[in-house]
Parts: sequence; structure tokens; C-alpha cells
Amino acid sequence: MCGIFCLLNLSPTHFELHKPFYEHLKRRGPNSSQDLTITNANPYFHCVLSSHVLHMRGRLTPQPVQDRTGNVLVWNGEIFGGLTVMPEQNDTAVVSQRLSSCNSPSEILSVFSSIQGPWGFVYYQKAGDYLWFGRDFFGRRSLLWNIVAQVLILTSVAAHTSGSGQSAWQEVPAVGLYRVDLKAAAESGTVQLEVYPWTQAGNPVSTCIETISKSVPDNCTTLINDTVLSSPVCPLNMSIPETLNEPEIHPNSHLSAKELEEILASKEKKEEVNYLTQVLSEAVRRRVQALPFEFESTSSPNNGHASVAILFSGGIDSMILAALADRHIPARQPIDLLNVAFKLQDPKKQKESARKHKKIHKNKPADLKKDEPASRTSCPFDVPDRITGRAGLKELQDLNPDRRWNFVEINVTQEELQELRHEHICHLVHPLDTVLDDSIGCAVWFAARGTGVIRQDNSLHPFTSSAKVILTGIGADEQLAGYSRHRVRFKTSGHEGLIQELAMELGRISTRNLGRDDRIIADHGKEARFPYLDEDVVSYLNSVPVWDKADLSLPRGVGEKLLLRLMAKHLGLGQSAVLPKRAMQFGSRIAKMEDSHEKASDKCTRLLTG
Repeated sequence: MCGIFCLLNLSPTHFELHKPFYEHLKRRGPNSSQDLTITNANPYFHCVLSSHVLHMRGRLTPQPVQDRTGNVLVWNGEIFGGLTVMPEQNDTAVVSQRLSSCNSPSEILSVFSSIQGPWGFVYYQKAGDYLWFGRDFFGRRSLLWNIVAQVLILTSVAAHTSGSGQSAWQEVPAVGLYRVDLKAAAESGTVQLEVYPWTQAGNPVSTCIETISKSVPDNCTTLINDTVLSSPVCPLNMSIPETLNEPEIHPNSHLSAKELEEILASKEKKEEVNYLTQVLSEAVRRRVQALPFEFESTSSPNNGHASVAILFSGGIDSMILAALADRHIPARQPIDLLNVAFKLQDPKKQKESARKHKKIHKNKPADLKKDEPASRTSCPFDVPDRITGRAGLKELQDLNPDRRWNFVEINVTQEELQELRHEHICHLVHPLDTVLDDSIGCAVWFAARGTGVIRQDNSLHPFTSSAKVILTGIGADEQLAGYSRHRVRFKTSGHEGLIQELAMELGRISTRNLGRDDRIIADHGKEARFPYLDEDVVSYLNSVPVWDKADLSLPRGVGEKLLLRLMAKHLGLGQSAVLPKRAMQFGSRIAKMEDSHEKASDKCTRLLTG
């Protein structure tokens, strides 16, 4: 895991960067920082490559890595399959060695097509003077680009600045690999991007061109190459059941948890559940055991520090990750459960808000009203996710009472939120700028920081998580119809419409979620890992017919993510298996702190630095 950076200058004129760039990059990679400069006199180009390493794999390998022939790699990624990486090896060195032996574009594409895991990179290929860069198929690692005059900048994280120029950042589209002919660029004074797209069933090259054109920097041209990268996952199963779509069985039902569990238990999907358990468990194993070689070989059984933490709400996605992590993390090591809550308004303000928005609350489904904390006066941080989190902790303790589960209560006041958003978080969310980006970005930043309290012997003790690996449940809702919009689409367009919606979800996950969350979590010198987006997990879920993954004729808390709920019961989980989906911004109550008239898609003025 790293903060990587590249500045390509086609003009001899010196270009000055704002100081926040390196500050943000160093926070991502506190273990090693180095720069390397490549200059060509005729035609002139000047390239600065910089890398700031968070040591996560094998032995510490400083970057940029330069081989004997002059090729240079800056790498921000993890290899969980496809290429062999021994426990004592560092994956940066493995990728550099493989690229060193490549003599053609197709060979370079073959290397990246084979890698399972998240990555973003920049690679200078000495032979021919080419600059390669890109993100993995899902865009699980952040990479931004910008062109100012004759300067191309690539970076893991930028900084929000007022005015023009360096504020015009965009995320590099995760549609393939990019190559720049440095000599041709130097001669013409402009950058031409040659794009090698991922193969995607049903996704024509025109879609790739359209995606790139929306975010390509000014003064930059693109050329789509006929040579493509092989997709790391199988195509989505587009089949539709022969029978007609059924109406909702319980459209306004409030069945008890026991009755819902009986519905789940009656489904005959044992084969699908067993296979999903197998591939998801393996995905978690790869991510919780790929740790620094020194840590694995020298960690004390009594040091009390967790190596792995989970963004934890007590919902089904995080509960399953915790239950599977418990299988693969040594019993002597704790697991940190990071649970974030934003302080509730005082009762007077809340009554005013309730009166002001009575109509909105009237239209809320009954099951959402039940999510409200039972007592507003008991604790201002008893938000819905805190309550379900504590219930989930009890389930995990029952599942494995010998494990030390550190339930970290992370409490955030409005004053702290406003201060840190303005000073710091707004730069990490950038270039995304909606109300939803603000809410999720801030909530994830405080959660990943891991600073809060834990309860021991009926008292609270200050606690900060030491875990460098953070598991997150992103990808479950997108693949298993977990959002309310999936239910709406199913009602209006049946299985065919639902399949189209799910295809769109996975196709846009890089731009909506993953780059932002990588920037947010890595800011603490920690690494986000996404088991639900493991290539083998996605391939399996893509192969399963949609009606086996979700049955939206069943009520909330059952029909969405049905296959995952069956798996939760298979793992021995209880009430958490039938909890309805609750978005983080509502469960943590960060949305309650701001203007409730806002829509999630509105531009967020709070992210502006002034």
C-alpha cells in the first residue's frame, strides 16, 4: 500500500506543486519515502516519480523500484492471486521483476490481467520511453490525473484548492491501462493517451471512449487500442426465469425475526450457500493473512494488538466478515470492530426538526422508524448502528467466547466533524463533491482512525486501534440487490430490470465508492481490503442467476441479499441475518447533523475550502 505520484513536464519551465500534495501522500505511506527523476534532453521531457510506502507485505521494499535496465515502477497494490508471492517476498518487487521481462505491450497487459487484487501503478518503460499507468478492473485503489499547461500529474490523492488549474482533478477511469509515448509527447508538446481497455461482455468500446472522454484532462487526446486486457471476472448471468415475476408476498408485512428465519431455513440453496461460503472465506483468509513478514514471524501472543479491524455496524455484511475473519486469524490476536456514531441533537432541537419535517417522517417505512434509538436521553451516541453493533458483538462473543473482540465506540461531535472536515477530510474526498460523498467520506474517516473507547469491567477506557488492515463490506449490496433502488427497479421492470441495475452498479463502483474510500482509509496509514470484491467471489456471484441471489418478492430483511442471509445462518449467526439494510450515513446519524433538505446527489458546499 502506498501513496504514488508522477509529474511529467514537457516544458523546461519549472512547475511548483502545492505543499499539501506530499503531506497527504506521506500520510498514506509512513514507512518509506523516495523520489526518482528521469530527464531526456532531446526531445525534452522531465519526469518525477515519487512513492510513499506503507509496509504491508513481505520485507520492506522502498519505492520507486528501478531495475538494471532503467525501468521504474511505483506500485500501490496487493497481490492476492494470479502471481506467486512468497511470505517473505514483497509484491512490488515481484511485479517489477515480471515487467522487466516484458518486451511488448501484450506482455505487459498479460501481467496485469493475471493479477488478482487491488492495484494502481505508474511504470516508466525505458525501452521506447513509455509511461504506463492505470487502476485495477474495479478501481479499488485511487489514482487521480490532471494537466496544467504542459504538465501531466498522476497521484493517489490531491488537495482541494480554490480557483482554477490544480483544482481540476478527475479520477483516472478504471477502464484499462494507459500508455504515453514520452518522446512523441515531447516533440508535439501535448499528451496523447493510448488506452488498452478491459474486455467486458456487453460493454462496447464506445462505452470505454465515452467514460474516458468525460474525465480526460484538457489538452489531452486519446486513442483506443485494439489490444485489450482480459477481464478478471466472468460475465454477469443475464438469464431470466421462465415464470412471470411474482408480486411481493408480504408487501406491508412486519413478520417477527423468528418467522423470517423460518422462511430462510426453508430455502433449498445448500449448494450455492456452501460454495459462496468457500470462496468468500478464502477471500477473507487471503486478506487477513497477507501481513508484513516481520509481523507474522515475531508478533507476541500477549501484545494485545489487533492486526485486522472491520468497519462494523452489526449488519449482515460486516457480521459475515467478522465471522469469517475469526476462522483465519490466530486465536491469540484480538479483532477490532470499528463502530462510529455522530452525536444526536438535544431533545429540543430534535422536536423542532421533527415538526419541521413531519411529512418526511410520515412517509418513512415502519421498519425504519423502529431503528430509532429507544432512549434519546440515555446516551447521545446511541444511534442505530451503535445499537445493532452491540447486538452483533454479543452474537460474535457467543460464536467464539475465547476471542477478544474489541468493540471500539468511536464518538464524533459536530464541532470535531466540522473542524476536521474543513482542515483535512475535504481534500481526501476531492474530486468527488456530493452530499453523499461528504457523509460517507467523513463517517469512514473517523471510523478508520479507530480512536474511541472500549468497555471493560463495566467502565470505558480510551482506545485506538493499531490494525493496519481494515476490512470493509463494499460490494455486497451492489452484487446482491441490497439497496432500496433495486427493489424499486424490480417492482417496475421485473428480473430483467434488476439485472440491468446490478450490471450498472458494478460498472460504476470505482467512480462512486472505491477511489474515495481508498483515499479516506489510507490517510491513516491503513489499508482497505474488500473481500466481497475478490475476483473469485465476483465471478461466482456473476455466475449465479439473479433469483438465486435475491428474492425481492420477500420483505426487507429477507429478500435482498438472500444468498448472503442464508450463508449467515449457515455460519451460526442469529438476528443479524435478518436485519434490513441501513445506509451508513443514516445508521451513524451523520446525516442528522446537516441540512435535512439536502439530497444525496446535491453538490456539498461543506466540502469547499473557501
